Amino acid sequence: MNQHAKLRIGHSACPHDCPSTCALEVELLDNNRIGRVHGAKANSYTAGVVCAKVARYADRVHHPDRLLKPLVRAGAKGAGAWKEASWDAALDLVAEKFIAAEEKHGSETVWPYYYAGTMGLVQRDGIERLRHAKKYSGFFGSICTNLAWTGWMMGAGALRGPDPREMAKSDCVVIWGTNAVVTQVNVMTHATRARKERGARIVVIDIYENATVKQADLGLVLKPGTDGALACAVMHVLFRDGMADRAYLEKYTDDPRGLEEHLKTRTPEWAAAITGLTVAEIETFAHLVGTTKKTYFRLGYGFARQRNGSVNMHAASCIAAVTGAWQYEGGGAFHSNSGIFKLNQDVLEGTAMRDPNIRYLDHSRIGPVLTGAADALYGGPPVTAMLIQNTNPANVAPEQRLVKQGFLREDLFTCVHEQFMTDTAKLADVVLPATMFLEHDDIYKGGGNQHITLGPKLIEPPEGPRTNHYVNEELGKRLGVGDRPGFGLTEREHIDIILGKRGIGSFDSLKGQKWVDLQPDFNDAHFINGFGHADGKFHFRANWTGQSAPNRPPKSMGLFGPVERLPEFPDHVDLIEVADDEHPFRLTTSPARNFLNSTFSETPVSRAKEGRPELLLHPEDAAALGIEDGGRVEVGNRRGDIVLHAKLFDGVKRGVVVAEGIWPNSAHERGEGINVLTGADAPAPYGGAAFHDNKVWLRKAQELNA
Repeated sequence: MNQHAKLRIGHSACPHDCPSTCALEVELLDNNRIGRVHGAKANSYTAGVVCAKVARYADRVHHPDRLLKPLVRAGAKGAGAWKEASWDAALDLVAEKFIAAEEKHGSETVWPYYYAGTMGLVQRDGIERLRHAKKYSGFFGSICTNLAWTGWMMGAGALRGPDPREMAKSDCVVIWGTNAVVTQVNVMTHATRARKERGARIVVIDIYENATVKQADLGLVLKPGTDGALACAVMHVLFRDGMADRAYLEKYTDDPRGLEEHLKTRTPEWAAAITGLTVAEIETFAHLVGTTKKTYFRLGYGFARQRNGSVNMHAASCIAAVTGAWQYEGGGAFHSNSGIFKLNQDVLEGTAMRDPNIRYLDHSRIGPVLTGAADALYGGPPVTAMLIQNTNPANVAPEQRLVKQGFLREDLFTCVHEQFMTDTAKLADVVLPATMFLEHDDIYKGGGNQHITLGPKLIEPPEGPRTNHYVNEELGKRLGVGDRPGFGLTEREHIDIILGKRGIGSFDSLKGQKWVDLQPDFNDAHFINGFGHADGKFHFRANWTGQSAPNRPPKSMGLFGPVERLPEFPDHVDLIEVADDEHPFRLTTSPARNFLNSTFSETPVSRAKEGRPELLLHPEDAAALGIEDGGRVEVGNRRGDIVLHAKLFDGVKRGVVVAEGIWPNSAHERGEGINVLTGADAPAPYGGAAFHDNKVWLRKAQELNA
């Protein structure tokens, strides 16, 4: 019997914003402490594997710097002077400030702000109940999925796809725009199984030679924002060389003849000039997928985080329709299963109380919102009070200088509910200590797989931290809405309601099962019964203004960006920040292996493994600028400038630079992080954040003592 088998094991789900939503087995040392965290072997998607950062989760739970007591600002904003307070006193102060703000400016002046620091439905989404009950400003949560989901929906019309476990049954797995080794390790579990058991080829398409590209049989490194051009050239070759499945196209797609005609000028030579790939690379890839019917296109989020990202996603998804790969087990295209779960959260979120006349504010545009940009406020009052849970906008949101400027406003009151003193917490007026996922009850759904997984409370929190649910409930009482529908229930009661409405049991029944597999049958998952559009067809012709999507903005917000420039058929469109004489480089802000957004940047092992904030830079570009390996390099654009250390790396195209990971602002030389350089403009048509789409200048940084 091994040591792991002797330990008391608790079952949970990883709470972090990774599509894998791994099922976990947690070593419980006692009622308060955990040991290692393992992937659940019995879960067919997790398959016993978790990333290294989650495996050492004890480093976070038992970190000496965890917030343990409520804190109230005792000096200037951001100065770091705090005094401890009781929970009652802190919550009383928050309620008092919210009421005062509301009396002065109306209810819309308060903006509850949250996101995916936990993916648990109760702890993440319960803040909406408080919002709706109080008629606070709405929250258009745009920062993560909008560009990718919009592009996917244009083609498939439904947010589902072939069972992700089918990657193991594929003859070719195309991992496109996701560094799966770093961000969703289970994709590699199933892809490498296909290679080992079936001799499958693994193709990886990305903008630099990252850890996933290094594991590929064919790695294609292209310029950022050019994926649509690659997809079009591949389809051009498929039609040209007789590899298009014309019977499938006639039955299942809207306009194959129009697509073929459109693609006649989208040759490999045309795409090579745009992407930086060679004609031979494009032809090789096209022939591989054209002659391998069981090709599984695993389409990630990263390549969609460009201003033309929705166009790129739509174009990439079209290839599987041209080859007819959807017909085969182990074939087709997959982006997310988020559309299969159909959970009713009306009671949790208090949707019956939502007032349609209340404005929405764009999550990604928090900088313009807090600095009073008229187009960001939608005709309503300034935001003068905020409750922030599960997110760290002063570090992770675009246009960081505007975000920080907004938080430093004297007329803005901010309450941050957090686990650590993040960059956002440092700018708050009240900081409340939060529990971690093993210290409360919740439930999770896996967009990258097909499971709903229970995350019951496994250990007691330290004295001090309280759950998001507790904070929302207590503020509800103090703000006069604690008797409204949905308030007064426990986490478990909310979980029972959500599961019961779906007909899949209760908290107690799921505790025994651990998870529920909701994967649709083959014909639905592969769209054999028809795609999600009214005509049942896959759409090559994108309806950029009329197509519904799970994250389409409310009608009151309208459409975003230069919608008129979005192409009817798959194409390359220069909506991106194209490099120019003043900004000759293109910057992407790709994920680091040991961080997840700003999470884990506080743990010593993750920090040590990442080293320091660096800029990956082609050696020839560095030589032209007189920059040496390890040297300080200044990076800037019209939004600002920061200093990083150069890391010479020939795995990027010339003119492309990569900054991995979201380091805390304090880890940077000037106390400003990478998101100083990213833009908060909302891309067409449904918004989002184009984190990987930045034109910048570089220069050797002046000596510190100069």
